[in-house]
Amino acid sequence: MAFKHYPQISKEDIPSMNIENVNAYLRDFSISDDKEKPMTSGLFRLKAGQSLKYSYTYHEMKFIVDGSFTIEDETGQKVEAKPGDLFYFPKGTAVTFTTSNFGLGFFCGQRGEGEA
Repeated sequence: MAFKHYPQISKEDIPSMNIENVNAYLRDFSISDDKEKPMTSGLFRLKAGQSLKYSYTYHEMKFIVDGSFTIEDETGQKVEAKPGDLFYFPKGTAVTFTTSNFGLGFFCGQRGEGEA
């Protein structure tokens, strides 16, 4: 079976998540064919403004590519995320993403396409 190549995804358009007053953008780029344990990866961008509150209904890894985020969970754990940082969000985690400028993260989640 051949691999799939998605060139220069960071230059692609990332559509809005359509959350009122939140400058959040997300695009699924690669989706596995595994129906039992699907995986979806893509890019998440947040621009300065209102924070994004998000509850994970699936397991996800997020690698910070550019910019920065303040990431806080429901336990009060708070991290200033910068490029090179990797996060694991277990299913059921409630997180708040904030940025003073912008942040860009690459994600890989155990979910199907469009289930974010």
